[in-house]
Order: sequence, then C-alpha cells, then structure tokens
Amino acid sequence: MFCIRFNRLTLAVAAFAAIALQGPLLAQTPDHAGDSSAQFPSPRDLKALTTAGSYLAARHASVERDATSAAAFYRSALRTDPKNNELLDRAFISSLADGDIDEAVKLADRILVIDKSNRVARLVVGVRDLKMKKYAAAQTNINQSIRGPITDLVATLLSGWASYGAGDSKTAIANIDKLAGPEWYPIFKDLHAGMLLDLANKQKDAGVRFERAYKLDDSALRVADAYARWLSRNKDDASALAVYENFNKKLARHPLILEGIRDTKSGKKLAPLADSPQAGAAEALYGIGASLTRRGGEDLALVYLQLSLYLKPDHSLALLSLADLYESVKKPQMAIKVYERVPANSALKRNAQIQQATDLDSADRSDEAIGILKNVVKEDPKDLEAIMALGNIERGRKKFADCAETYTQGIDVLAAQSDKPNWVYFYFRGICQERSKQWAKAETDMRKALELQPEQPHVLNYLGYSWIDQGINLDDAMKMIKRAVDQRPDDGYIVDSLGWAYYRIGNYEDAVKTLERAIDLKPEDPTINDHLGDAYWRVGRTLEAKFQWQHAKDLKPEAEELPKIEAKMENGLPDVATPAAASADQKKDDVKKDGKGG
Repeated sequence: MFCIRFNRLTLAVAAFAAIALQGPLLAQTPDHAGDSSAQFPSPRDLKALTTAGSYLAARHASVERDATSAAAFYRSALRTDPKNNELLDRAFISSLADGDIDEAVKLADRILVIDKSNRVARLVVGVRDLKMKKYAAAQTNINQSIRGPITDLVATLLSGWASYGAGDSKTAIANIDKLAGPEWYPIFKDLHAGMLLDLANKQKDAGVRFERAYKLDDSALRVADAYARWLSRNKDDASALAVYENFNKKLARHPLILEGIRDTKSGKKLAPLADSPQAGAAEALYGIGASLTRRGGEDLALVYLQLSLYLKPDHSLALLSLADLYESVKKPQMAIKVYERVPANSALKRNAQIQQATDLDSADRSDEAIGILKNVVKEDPKDLEAIMALGNIERGRKKFADCAETYTQGIDVLAAQSDKPNWVYFYFRGICQERSKQWAKAETDMRKALELQPEQPHVLNYLGYSWIDQGINLDDAMKMIKRAVDQRPDDGYIVDSLGWAYYRIGNYEDAVKTLERAIDLKPEDPTINDHLGDAYWRVGRTLEAKFQWQHAKDLKPEAEELPKIEAKMENGLPDVATPAAASADQKKDDVKKDGKGG
C-alpha cells in the first residue's frame, strides 16, 4: 500500500518459517456486524459456560474469524483451567490478533515462565519493555525473538532503537551496520540508521544514510519523505522539494507527498519521521509488516502492524496497512473499524474515509457510505477520487438521478482543471441517464465516451445493446457488440449482449448458441438464464425454456423482473409478428450491460 518495497521479495515462505505461531492469526480476526457497541460474549455469557463450553465457543469464534470473542472465550476457559498450556497459547495468540496487546503481554509473561524460548512471547514482551522505556530488558527480550531473515532484521532494528533509548546510539548504529542478510536489508538499515542519527543530532552522518537509502530506491515513500525532511532542515527547501517532486512524478498526488510539498513551499522546517525510540521502533514494525501484507506473510504482518500501533496508536500508515490487510482476507467490517481510528488531522484521513465508504457499501451500509463521501466532497469539491467513489456507490444502489449529478461534478472539475476529459465519467453518467429514462442525454454521453476512448468494449456493448433494445441503428449496433465480444470473448455479460441482440433481430438459432456460451461463462446470472429461456421458447424447445426460467427465478432476479418470469413460466411467450415486436421487457440493468458489475 504505502510501504517500502523489497527489491526482490521471496518472503512468503520465510515469513511463516521465521516465527512459530500457534495457528493462523488471520483465522481469528474479528468481523462484527451491526451495533458496534454490542458486547459479545458478555460477562454473564462467560460465567455461564463450563471450561469445555468456553473452549468450543472459542474454537467456533476462531473459525468465524472473530478474534475478540475467541480471546474472551479462551481466557474464560483459562480461568477455570489455568495450567492448560494450550489454552494459554491460544488466548495469547487471539489477544495478539485482536490488537489487545496489554492482555497479550500478560499472557506472554505467563508463557515465558513455562517456555523461555517462545519467540512470539519474547517479541511482545520486548516491545512492551521498549514502550515502558525499560531499554535493557527490551534488548534482552527482543534479541531472543530472532529466527530467520525477517525476524533478524526486525529484532536488530528494534534493539537499535532500544540502545538509542538507553543513551547508546553508537552501539545501536554498530549493531545495525554489522547485520548481514538478503539484498533487501540495506534500504531498511540505512533508513533506520539515518532516522536514529537524525534524532541523535548527528546530522551529517544522518544525511549520508538517507542519501544512500534514497539512491537504493527513490520511489520508496518513507525513504523519500525522511530524506526530504532532513534536507529541509539541513540543506535548503529547493533540495527537499526536488525529492518530493521526483516522487510525485512516479506516484502522483500521494497525500503525504503533497503535504510535504505544501509545507516546504510555506517555509516550514519538517520534523523527523521518528521523534522517539518508540516512534522509531513503530516505524520499523510498520515498514516490514506493510511489505509482508500482500506477499504471503499476512500472519506475521498482522503481528508487526498490531505491535507498531501499540507503540504509536496514531500511525496513519500502519492503520491503513492493517485495514488493507483485513480487506485482503475479505473482512471489510474489521477494516471499517481500523479506518475510523485514522486521526482527523492526518493527511491520509480522506483516503481512509473513501476506502471506509467502499467497505461500508459492501457491507450493505450504503447510506453511511454516501454520507461520508458527501462530506469529503463538501470539504474538497475538486476531489475526483471521492467524486468517483460517491458516483459509483450511488449508481450501484440505483440512485440514478443522484449519480448523474455526481458524475457531472467530476466532468466539470476536469474541465476547470484543463485536464483531458475522462471517458469513464461520460460512460457512467450515460448509464445513470439511460436508467433514469433520459435516453437522448445518455446517447450523447456514450458517443462522447467512444470519442475519447474509441473501441472501448464496455461502451460499445452498452450503446450497441441499447440501440438493439430500442430497435434502432440495428446494423451499427450489431457491429459494435461484435467488436466488444472480439475484445472480451470471455466476458459473460458482453457475450450475453450479443446473444440478446441476435434474439431481438429474430435470429433465434444464433441467439441460442451465443446465450448458451454466455451461460457457460456466467452460469449463476439470473438475467442470462432468463434470456436463454426466451431463446429456447422461440426455437420450440419449450420444456428447456421453462427450466431456464425456473432457474432464473431461483437465482433471485431483480424484484421487477420476478413477476415477468413467473408469467412466462405460466403462459410462455406470446407470438410475435416481427422481430422488432419482441418484448422489450427483458431489458437488462446496467450491471449486465457494462459487464463490470459496478
């Protein structure tokens, strides 16, 4: 997401081998729906359960990826069977997965009495010590958590920050420098050595380290930001701006980079990324945890990100990375809670709100999502990302008048900025206008979208389909849909459009063949099944037609389509004198026409 990138990252296996976890952490992540204030299990629930009952409830909660409940049930079972080491381990891991580090620390202390070599417990206790400024104890515990290339690096960086906290920056740098390992080590080593030296007011040495890290990868966000901040205080604003603007060319409009550009231009001297040993350690845990999130190391990433936030609860990048991790394992409800924690004064707050709205919509909380996005757009009427997100949610929820207005706002912003018009806005606005029965406006927008992006398959499909459905421009429409299918031969929705086009012009044999192929591509789509039923009926395969209609009904079609399907199941289709007289009742919604589902 916003993490430092490994140059060559073969960490998927190493991540799991590096640390001995007692079962997948992400199998225990919480995903509570509904009232966030509701507490389950309640103290009464827990008191009523036997040890076996608590254990079984905890295992079920783990399967459901509900770490909050799992931890509570395991701790309940542990209270009645305090010498059960398996319960102790599971309660510890569940608490860690839930982000309840204070509770995890208590359990880790108990584990280390039994098993002094437990590396996860050592790491957690060491981070606790670092937070409490018990730097000698932190070093002892952290150094005993080592095993493998990732934990070696993490432990060395954390131990270095603990050494600095104890007043020994020389030893901290020496230990970081002597660590040997994979080719992706140096950028982490130089970045953290630079931050540590910067905080120790050894500015010349810090600059050397930042420059070295920057030369290794000038597209690494934290490296560029740390170096530019150092330059703003130790060289000049022009040098700092050059670093920020170079990054902006590679990844345009990153909020933290834009903030750095604004602050530098205003003459501010930018503070270091880390202002304490705790913040430096949090940065190390975040940087490696975020890099692991999408590379097969999600369990270890979860540990590092939760510990990073334990040290620095307002670390916006760590929060966004944690939310991104939950999204990657299909836990939007948990991601929503994490996005809510991003500080209101963070440059990344609007990013968090936009993604939070997307997750709320996926959780069928679209009114909340729309409300959040409207506020974001109100604060910045030129925020194209928020405008697009708002329009997409309104369109997906069939608020077609609203989404047409929202996309118009985006089109106006682009025009005012003298940016090249974006075909997507015209395409999506055209969908909203067509669905709100303003065909003339919709057709104009579709043509404009094709002018801006010739041969765009979804636009060709939508416009061609709409013409066929109205019985106009039939030759051009058929050609357009065929061109769309040529580009997207495996898109069931676009293939369905071609089949329905054949049906509408009375070519029922080709309609059957094409719609059967569409069914192969999208067997669970009610509209395609309904279309195939119609085509079967027209070629005299009436039993198969009724089967397809029944299947369409079972697949839960849109409410307005259900009575039409039931009428066909009862009475079949009426005879038609000409192809153009074929029923227009089968008009598909925009999800089917655009072939994208939103």
